[in-house]
Amino acid sequence: MNSVLVMSETDSDRTGSAPASVKSLKASAVPLREDEIASRTDAYFRATKTLVENSVLGLRDEEVTYAVFLRRPILAACGVATEWLKRVADARKVSITVRQRYGEGEWVGAGEPLLWITGQFSALLDLETLLLQKLGPCCVAAHNAWRIARALPQSRIIAMDARHAAGSEMVELMAYGAAVGSARAQREGALGFIGTSTSEGAVAFGLGEGLGTMPHALIGAAGSTLKAAQAYRQYFPDKPLTVLVDYFGKEVSDSLEVARHFSDLSGGLSGDVAETEALTVRLDTPGSRFVEGLDPGRSYAVLERHAPAALRRYLSEEQQRFLVGPGVSAAAIWHLRTTLDEAGFTEVRIAASSGFSPEKCEALALAEVPVDFIGTGSFLPERWSETYATADIVAYGGRECVKVGREFLLPSRNPDPKP
Repeated sequence: MNSVLVMSETDSDRTGSAPASVKSLKASAVPLREDEIASRTDAYFRATKTLVENSVLGLRDEEVTYAVFLRRPILAACGVATEWLKRVADARKVSITVRQRYGEGEWVGAGEPLLWITGQFSALLDLETLLLQKLGPCCVAAHNAWRIARALPQSRIIAMDARHAAGSEMVELMAYGAAVGSARAQREGALGFIGTSTSEGAVAFGLGEGLGTMPHALIGAAGSTLKAAQAYRQYFPDKPLTVLVDYFGKEVSDSLEVARHFSDLSGGLSGDVAETEALTVRLDTPGSRFVEGLDPGRSYAVLERHAPAALRRYLSEEQQRFLVGPGVSAAAIWHLRTTLDEAGFTEVRIAASSGFSPEKCEALALAEVPVDFIGTGSFLPERWSETYATADIVAYGGRECVKVGREFLLPSRNPDPKP
């Protein structure tokens, strides 16, 4: 036999399945060669595999079952790991059964068995290291992406995490996690993630290329925000135009100048622009200064005008900074939106980036910020230790057995999840 049977015990109408795009991810397909698997797995697993295969002191190469779990709440995002396991099983011509207790995007509590994996001892021993690498980070990224999309349901989100990733495989794992978390948020009514900034990561969303227009480097080279926008528009006339406006510390002035120049895209001529053609200005102001025209007092005044309820509740220092502090705050977004509207540029859309973590998005939601797009790499796990998935054998030859302290993983102690 040469198959992997993936069974989900959850209600398929309530949860998601792995996106078809998972089969196109390189992380789902490598490593498959035995020498690559051997070089990338922990040495003690290879040593144990040798002992089992040679029946040293009566060790049996029998059927075993692994339980896989994480120590924090997550959303299930198992597609990359299980697809890779299937391909390894096919290559080795062995039978492996994966019992996935939660559908993709389903909430999983800390310590709850996420997968039970059953197969021949020798066929599974050297796969644990690689399997866990492809599982834990995806699940945490999915949870973070869901929180971001749920907090700002009317904003379209672009994953801009590639520069923070440790290589190409991580880019794919994070993109897959974002796609799973976003899919859950979209089922709950959010617009969610619309893609990533790299073509490599875009595959997870079923797209052919990455999204984005210009970095600060282009504006520095051009010498003015408007000239950078003109250059981009001249060479890419059929692509949406998003203009960074914080380079010179003149977010409001440069936004207005760009909107006046591109009046056909900003509503300055007719007041009616197709959504796909509308001009977008992007705030990426660093946390070392306030957006043009704001300071602490003026920031409070902006929110008093547009979102007073956000200020009349208990706020942590971090939440206060997100609302009225320097950088891209709730006040900054409201300030720019109001200025554009008062100048007649109601069709100009606002994108915001710079540290848009789940916590920041949830704080900005208190102020009901009018932001059309979010660019963020901050759905990446902040504490990498939280991504550590763990696997333990819980049955040998059909007999339940696990190391002391992990009895909570035993199948007999884990009834099927309730719909």
